[in-house]
Amino acid sequence: MDKEHVKGAAKKAEGSIKETVGKATGNDRLKNEGRADKAEGHVRSAVGDAKDAAREASKPARK
Repeated sequence: MDKEHVKGAAKKAEGSIKETVGKATGNDRLKNEGRADKAEGHVRSAVGDAKDAAREASKPARK
């Protein structure tokens, strides 16, 4: 598991909290920031997946 997975999960959680608080308080700016943070978290997770795939592909095949 790549460190990008951890960063992505943290960013998604942070985004969810901001979005929820923004909705509850009627703060559109905070709600939109939360959505952006969640999107960034998804991107970071995808980067982590790509790094993991590349790492697996570079390992020698077992016989």
